[in-house]
Amino acid sequence: MKQKINRRQFVNSVGRSVPAVLGFPYIIPSSVRGYNDATPPSDRIVMGCIGVGNMGTGHVRSFLSYDDVHITAICDVRKSHRDRAKDMVNNHYGNKDCATCNDFREILARKDIDAVLIAVPDHWHALIGLEAARNGKHMYYEKPMSMSIAESKAVREAVKRYNVVFQFGTQQRSDDRFRLACELVRNEKIGKLETIMIGSANYKPIPDQPEQPVPEGFDYEMWLGPAPVAPYTFERCTRNWTLIRDYSLGCVSGAWGIHHVDIAQWANNSDDTGPIETEGYGVFPDRGLYDTAIVWEVEHMYANGVKLVHMDMPTALKRAEQFNIHWMGILFLGSEGWVYVCRELIKTGPESLVKIKFNSTDERLPRSVDHRRNFLDAVKNRRQTISPIDAAARSDMICHHADIAMRLGRKLFWDPVKEEFVNDAEANRLFCRPMRSPWHL
Repeated sequence: MKQKINRRQFVNSVGRSVPAVLGFPYIIPSSVRGYNDATPPSDRIVMGCIGVGNMGTGHVRSFLSYDDVHITAICDVRKSHRDRAKDMVNNHYGNKDCATCNDFREILARKDIDAVLIAVPDHWHALIGLEAARNGKHMYYEKPMSMSIAESKAVREAVKRYNVVFQFGTQQRSDDRFRLACELVRNEKIGKLETIMIGSANYKPIPDQPEQPVPEGFDYEMWLGPAPVAPYTFERCTRNWTLIRDYSLGCVSGAWGIHHVDIAQWANNSDDTGPIETEGYGVFPDRGLYDTAIVWEVEHMYANGVKLVHMDMPTALKRAEQFNIHWMGILFLGSEGWVYVCRELIKTGPESLVKIKFNSTDERLPRSVDHRRNFLDAVKNRRQTISPIDAAARSDMICHHADIAMRLGRKLFWDPVKEEFVNDAEANRLFCRPMRSPWHL
């Protein structure tokens, strides 16, 4: 061929047909090429960012630090957020080229955009992820996956059907401490794994809030989207929306729990399956703005005999007080020892385990020390990320199992092959959440 073709043209022409298991990279990673500020435009990943609140703005700042990324569009329903992120992007590049929009579909329809950041409230995750996949956009997808099991399965199917790269925002997989803990467990350095205990965040209820005027520049109707109509209040639309069931599962999932459930799955080597039984209790506020579980203790049982116990932090502290550890972490209990890991530290019993030397026959997990860099390299090499779609969907479903079991108040049995509750029509009806018209899966 005499005609030259750049990277994006190549991706657009063959990207959807290239198998995900392809063994060689069609793009050489930046770590090998040694990109700098002179990175050719044709070798850059063009990104759009959807959702630029506190979390999203942090991602924008980080993605701007990579020489092989070019952010070209910002979307948010708040004008103040759009303008802040746009100014950050334009100041970084020294121009005024960054486009902004209120509707995510404008970004996803653009042919020049390769990948997107999705960092919006939880009730929007699945709908935007589905539209991104249909438009062939690779995605860095903030946790959690969805508001229902049906949504998780739909996004997983779309990601695979359109063969796009997916990175789940469970960044603990890109932390050496968590990877080491999982390797100790997988290689039975604590003996046979018996129990995994998780301590997640909890919160204090607040009263119902009086309706307030919608701030200028905030498209509240679009913010609500598929969720029920509700009066605007500041508290409803700040970060505390994670504690309202119309927009999230609360601390059991999006507000923290999904992070540790994901690591439990990784350590248990169960990214392609899930527990077969779930039971437990939860306490839900009967008044006030927040209505997700405030106290809970849920036990999941795997077919291999491992028990996963998911609790709010105060409950976890009481249950494992003999270990003298700080919660908001994960405790793995084995027949011959234990490992505790959180974002600040890793502790083992016996203490010598933390300095153990693995041998050549031990299983080692893939290493990532930069979750966003791992995503970008996967886009270039068409390989699986450290937090891929199958792992994301399975971990997300476990959080939904917990929520459904608490609300029904009884034991649930799950078929991890068929991905449905066994002989339980009532539980299976909770697979889906109704969406406000015109939004639907």
